[in-house]
Amino acid sequence: MALYDCLKPVMTKSYKGGKHWAATRWAGFTRVSTQPYASATHGGRQVQNLVNKIGRNAYKKFDDITVMPIGSTIAKPSFTVGKDGQAHLGPLFIMEKMTRGFNADTANWRYAAILPGGNTMGVTKATNSAAVAFCHECHVAGEDNDYMLLIPDEYRVK
Repeated sequence: MALYDCLKPVMTKSYKGGKHWAATRWAGFTRVSTQPYASATHGGRQVQNLVNKIGRNAYKKFDDITVMPIGSTIAKPSFTVGKDGQAHLGPLFIMEKMTRGFNADTANWRYAAILPGGNTMGVTKATNSAAVAFCHECHVAGEDNDYMLLIPDEYRVK
């Protein structure tokens, strides 16, 4: 957790240029993971899960999630630690529950990935949408929980 706390101000500054509103607001979301954890679906990077006010109560139900409220936004800042012991920033991964009809192919989720330095890797139905298509391809495994891939039990905020 100490490493994440040190990196958070650097991440906050680094993601600011991203073309998704959460790129500048994620740091104020509620943290729902107790510490960073290795996420296989995010390239093995260490991620921390944060949720905006709209979605935090629903998200904290974890395995009992049925449908996330429209406007729920989940942000996952990421990093790796190299063999040299140095931390390296990874993308900021974002999921936002849009209104019904936004995109039936993604169950109305908009995915975004913001690279360190603020470049936008992609945003569903916007900038380089094809670059984030893989997000929903993984998230279909969480269909029973509104396409949410949940934090491992041992890292969930109680």
